[in-house]
Amino acid sequence: MVGMGRALASASPAARAVFEEVDEALGEPLSRLIFEGPADLLTATENAQPALLATSIAAQRALEERLGRPLGELLFCVAGHSLGEYSALVAAGALALGEAARLVRRRGAAMQRAVPPGVGAMAAILGLDAAIVVAIAAEAAQGQVCELANDNAEGQAVVSGHKEAVERAVAHAKAHGAKRAVMLQVSAPFHCSLMAPAAEELAPLLARTRFSAPAVPLIANVTAEPVRDPVLFSELLYRQVTGRVRWRESMATMARLGVDLVLELGPGKVLSGLAKRGVPGARILALGEPSELDAAAAALAG
Repeated sequence: MVGMGRALASASPAARAVFEEVDEALGEPLSRLIFEGPADLLTATENAQPALLATSIAAQRALEERLGRPLGELLFCVAGHSLGEYSALVAAGALALGEAARLVRRRGAAMQRAVPPGVGAMAAILGLDAAIVVAIAAEAAQGQVCELANDNAEGQAVVSGHKEAVERAVAHAKAHGAKRAVMLQVSAPFHCSLMAPAAEELAPLLARTRFSAPAVPLIANVTAEPVRDPVLFSELLYRQVTGRVRWRESMATMARLGVDLVLELGPGKVLSGLAKRGVPGARILALGEPSELDAAAAALAG
């Protein structure tokens, strides 16, 4: 993760301006931490979240610089996985970058405070239907919290909750024939009811945030449906803190709406892999490095 976005910032004045704007919004040189580390400080949730936001929007602005027009004029819809929903709203023109940076900084800090270290956990479960994973989580809870947090793709899910309950879910999943069930290295149990204190901390901040009408609809995490009304965004982001990321259903919505090109902006290609399964027949491109700008620009211009 250290060094992400550095090549884009070097190659594109527009991308470089994004990191400068985020630094100014936060009142500190986050870009130096992103580009130089140290890794343990960058991966702290309160730093990682605005860092990922900045890197994703840097990719967007670099592409717009290459195209000579706003990306919103060329897209059909936007979506973002968990934290990425903030980036999607910025990309669609519904949320100012500086405001988003401050929000996700507070979001990360609130999530970290919500559950003491070692109390919560998350686990990936592969090879089982989401409905079976929901039943396994309920069986494993035994009075604690264990919930389906991410429904990422067919046969790819993540559960979240109390550590002991999540460990029981892993054992139950293996007994039910899961191809793989493993504990994840995470700093907190995201997207489950243990995050309720974080959601309540964010609620007044989200209520005061000014959202604009997006250039294109957002396919929301918690509903997997397109949303254009800016009045709804605060509530959707509030619900998202404790709610399930319905990414498999979001991809199905894109397929239903006729999306034929999916562009992943920012570091990594995890969502590109999910899109290949979830949006059959669509062309999938990732943009996180300057070398990928030409292909993305050509695909959108064509």
